[in-house]
Amino acid sequence: MDTSQHGKLHQLFDSNFIDYTSYVIKERAIPNVADGLKPVQRRILQTLQNMDDGRFHKVANVVGESMKLHPHGDASIFAALVNLANKDYLIERQGNFGNIYTGDQASAARYIECRLTPLARATLFNKDITEFDDSYDGRMQEPLVLPAKVPMLLMLGAEGIAVGMATKIMPHNFVELLEAQKNILRDEPFEIFPDFPKGGLLDASGYDQGNGRIKCRARIIELDEKTIQITEIPHTTTTESLIESVEKAARTGKIKIMSINDYTAENVEVEIKLARGVYAKDTIKALYAFSDCEVPISPNLTVIKDDRPEVMNVNDILRYNTDKLVSDLEKELNIELGRLNDRLHASLLEQIFIEERIYKDIEECPSFAKVLAAVDAGLLPFAEQLLRPVEPSDIERLLEIRIKRISRYDIDKKNKEIRGLRKSIKEVKTHLKDMVLFTINYIDGLLGKYGKYYPRRTELTTFSEVEIRKVALSNLTMGYDPESGFIGTHIKGEGEFALACSEYDKVLLIFKGGLYKVISVIDKLFIGHDVAWCGKAGGKTVFNLIYRDGDQNLSYVKRFKSPKFILDKEYRLFDEHKKSEIQYLSTTADGAVRVNFVPNKRSRSNFTEFAFDEFLLKGVAAKGKRISPRTVRRISEIAKKSAPQDVEPPQPTLFTSVGKKEDSEAT
Repeated sequence: MDTSQHGKLHQLFDSNFIDYTSYVIKERAIPNVADGLKPVQRRILQTLQNMDDGRFHKVANVVGESMKLHPHGDASIFAALVNLANKDYLIERQGNFGNIYTGDQASAARYIECRLTPLARATLFNKDITEFDDSYDGRMQEPLVLPAKVPMLLMLGAEGIAVGMATKIMPHNFVELLEAQKNILRDEPFEIFPDFPKGGLLDASGYDQGNGRIKCRARIIELDEKTIQITEIPHTTTTESLIESVEKAARTGKIKIMSINDYTAENVEVEIKLARGVYAKDTIKALYAFSDCEVPISPNLTVIKDDRPEVMNVNDILRYNTDKLVSDLEKELNIELGRLNDRLHASLLEQIFIEERIYKDIEECPSFAKVLAAVDAGLLPFAEQLLRPVEPSDIERLLEIRIKRISRYDIDKKNKEIRGLRKSIKEVKTHLKDMVLFTINYIDGLLGKYGKYYPRRTELTTFSEVEIRKVALSNLTMGYDPESGFIGTHIKGEGEFALACSEYDKVLLIFKGGLYKVISVIDKLFIGHDVAWCGKAGGKTVFNLIYRDGDQNLSYVKRFKSPKFILDKEYRLFDEHKKSEIQYLSTTADGAVRVNFVPNKRSRSNFTEFAFDEFLLKGVAAKGKRISPRTVRRISEIAKKSAPQDVEPPQPTLFTSVGKKEDSEAT
């Protein structure tokens, strides 16, 4: 292929790809901010409106009719219709439309029926203020945007993936959205949060007005200490996916359960029986940590606004919808005012024409033109009583009145009708003068009529972070072999050389020369033979340490809490020297020792005794307090009356090679 042909092909590809990208973004995946609908949803609702006769329609028929507007297959239309119907706002269902809790699919389209809900009929359609365009084949007209009078986008929520962008909009509560619109109209502050049809618990502390990050939890109740029940599930999950995640956690040893059963029908009911030795309180925390009982969601509020994609936030969308509502209601009032004026004008003309007997002036007119002129001349003296000048169409309408109607003309009835029209016109003009009040009253009407059907289903709360290390089962054993110098879960250790731990624990290693570091739980690792202490890192463990400073050949004592660390980085408890070493190390809360010194003829006593809680807690890098100017010969543990109250019990340790109850000789 020559260069010119390659260039033309490249240009053709670029042009078509841009057209395709624009089409997918605007016509398939991203909803319009004005009515909150994707094109397929808008076409389904318009089709239902076209077909509406108050009765249910076979979904298969609705799908077929929608294909006249939607240039794609019936499968996508059916899926969109079922999804829209299951949101419970716009489409009333009859038959099996699936189950949003279990994820079960709907029955075939030929077996189920649907129709518009009263809310949809009242708030979505008005031909007078709807702009229509030709359908894809030019045979029908479809709306560009429906004149929705409720904030549909935030009510329904939406998800979609286009080319180079995606949207993930959370559904919100109907009542709260309308109350927030009233606050906007009153220029008052407002705040709204998602509300999911599946219920559950929601931590919206990270919800940045439609973006940010939120966390959803299942509602779990404790039936007894051996049985728990899930009654509500997080958004984006089903009971099937949730059970699968629980079983996976059980298989990997993160939780222990005996059985899990799904009894979900109209309400969620997943029952979990616990294994022996495991209790409900601890298992609930583990379910939040290791299964889909807690899921994070990252909303992304991308919409089509003014025919272009735009990232907005909830507050801006709600203000946009509120401004549009005021504008649409004002348009409807002006249209209604025009119709009332036309009716009043026609009624006044008819009243004058009949009561003033103007119809008698046309009895001897030889032509239709003379008839028109005679009626026009007869109405001229009453021009001030009319709303506008008389037009030929008005006269033609008067001439169409039948004699039977003139003979039965009721003056009182006509006057009552005219008074009613004048009163209606006055009311409409009053509403137009204060559109804010009229809009608030309109919203109150919707709340009074439909609000009771849409209570909040998701409980707003805050979650304390579940620390995985605390709720993880200690299902591993970390062993140490002093002879080989290896440590790990694949190393067999016995007694003090075995530590029960989980895969999330960190292990603190302290070596005799004063070096320490923290490692992850590992299969097998060589750490050497000079390990002084090993155990779980973290927590508030207090260490009692006596060490020899090799430079001075003097011993120091210090107490410190479990040190902070960077994984696998080496630290020191005291200055490095080839003769420096740990002489005693323990985590005993009420520890006390006897320190024997090298004998000295001039000294009255060759030992001293003290409890470690007599010394203040210092930083891990502190030098500590010198025990004596004499050389330490031996250290042994002794009993103490009582442990101090502010020191926690010691952490389980893998082993301690110094500081035994038997004497430890110092060289």
